[in-house]
Amino acid sequence: MKLISIVTPCFNEEGNVEELYKRVKTVMSETLSNYNYEHIFIDNASSDKTVEILKNIAKEDKNIKIIVNSRNFGHMCSPVHGMFQATGDVIVSIVSDLQDPPEMIPQFIKKWEEGNDVVLAIKQTSEENSFMFKLRKVYYDTLSKLSEIEVFKNYTGFGLYDKKVMDAIKKLKDPYPFFRGMVAEVGFKVAKISYDQPVRLRGVTKNNFYTLYDIGMLGIINNSKIPLRMAIFIGVLFGVLSALIGVGYFIAKLMFWDTMSLGVAPLLIMSSFMFSIMLFFIGIIGEYVGAIYTQVLDRPLVFEQERINFD
Repeated sequence: MKLISIVTPCFNEEGNVEELYKRVKTVMSETLSNYNYEHIFIDNASSDKTVEILKNIAKEDKNIKIIVNSRNFGHMCSPVHGMFQATGDVIVSIVSDLQDPPEMIPQFIKKWEEGNDVVLAIKQTSEENSFMFKLRKVYYDTLSKLSEIEVFKNYTGFGLYDKKVMDAIKKLKDPYPFFRGMVAEVGFKVAKISYDQPVRLRGVTKNNFYTLYDIGMLGIINNSKIPLRMAIFIGVLFGVLSALIGVGYFIAKLMFWDTMSLGVAPLLIMSSFMFSIMLFFIGIIGEYVGAIYTQVLDRPLVFEQERINFD
């Protein structure tokens, strides 16, 4: 029988991992019994009882495999490393907070059996904060316009990936991977399934302003050079505009020599505005330089402290 690998990244999810395990097991035993499966949990150095709960489950169920990282390697590297360790004919990525419904896995498999290499779960609606959902929509619309490749909107990584797709993603060798962009980068035949994302019932989200900024900025710089080129275009535009304003003031001063005074306020406002534009694009350039620096270091995605049931 073919093997389905289900990969779940987790960090301080003691209230959710056991229920997720049970729901996945039910789906596999009742709906997909004609497949073998492994469920890989990769823990990002949780400080609660997440690992303890998973170890107790793994003692009784050899389908459960656990990777424990030596420290928290962040929200980008750990999930991808877990997927790279999967050995299945297909890999299903599903988060541990129960906002990705495991009951959708049979739909993924059906689409895969129909010949699709990638099956993406696309959020149609969400019970999360409505402001955040709208903000994400604006971000994906902006990213879609900036990106040089197709961007999958309202897609968080929840989905199915054929082994050949994962092999292709491995060849990209990105030490700080933006997985959603990598899926679009490698291509292959893609199917999409809409779903309504439920609200998190237990625990708190691990996404703060910094992590959301990190994901958002990484998505832009990994998929587009437009922000860099905007610096040139805006620089030329404001250079021409400044020249025209200067000529206008010069002519006005010649015509109204005794009555016209330039004033300090316009100079201060224009200077502050131009400095803010400069600092903004210095920051953009810094993001690209930081991405290059990370690529040059070429460090492993994570260092593992422990593996369970991989033998």
